[in-house]
Amino acid sequence: MNSDIKEIETKINSIIQKNEDAIMGYEKAAENAKGIGLQSYFSNKALERKNFLISLKSAAPALNLREDIDGSVTGALHRTWMDIKAAFSSDDDEAMLEEAIRGDKAAIEEYNEVLSDVHLPVAIATLIRQQITWIREDLEKIKSLEDVM
Repeated sequence: MNSDIKEIETKINSIIQKNEDAIMGYEKAAENAKGIGLQSYFSNKALERKNFLISLKSAAPALNLREDIDGSVTGALHRTWMDIKAAFSSDDDEAMLEEAIRGDKAAIEEYNEVLSDVHLPVAIATLIRQQITWIREDLEKIKSLEDVM
């Protein structure tokens, strides 16, 4: 296999895995949040990230991309930390917002790293730029929600 194609697969799989972590993290945040509005918000964010996965996989059907939603070891540790933080925090909602902010910042870093690859096909790079813009805008929304709490 061409090494450029393998590198593209690896980079796209890294953001697919980051989105898998986001899906499971948002589901965990919805589970730990106390407010119904925030539970709904986190559930909707999980669905949004599932749509990101579908879009990424559809944009590159010829590539060997991840199939299952497994996430990473780091993501699993982060979700465990969310449970611990929720158990000991007097304000679960604020704790879950803080973790969502941290997760979205990590996703932005991962997306930027993938975008730095000049070998990405134009269609995939465009999709990744759209998704990172969406994540950045959402990060601002989450920060404003945190300020209100």
